[in-house]
Amino acid sequence: MAEKSGDYAVVWPSGERRLKVRPLARRLDTLNGKKVAQLWDYLFAGDEVFSALEAEMAKAYPQIEWVSWREFGSTHGVNEKEVLASLPQRFREMGVDAAISCMAC
Repeated sequence: MAEKSGDYAVVWPSGERRLKVRPLARRLDTLNGKKVAQLWDYLFAGDEVFSALEAEMAKAYPQIEWVSWREFGSTHGVNEKEVLASLPQRFREMGVDAAISCMAC
């Protein structure tokens, strides 16, 4: 609001921080012998991208094990919230060590 003195009330355009910054998860030293989940939103060519990734990564990490994107359902769409919320438990049950999320454009 403008006042007669020419001063204006100002609000900061950034919102109030609601979440505390947490440290990143510990990174894996190798993917050899690790189980890696594939997550995809079923758009574009993620199936082709994962096929190419599997072939190329097998050269560097011959003992990598994959859990296909087909196991999880689309990470985007009608059931998105349920699919994403179920991932931590499903990863534990499947012994997943890491995940690659692909939107393949």
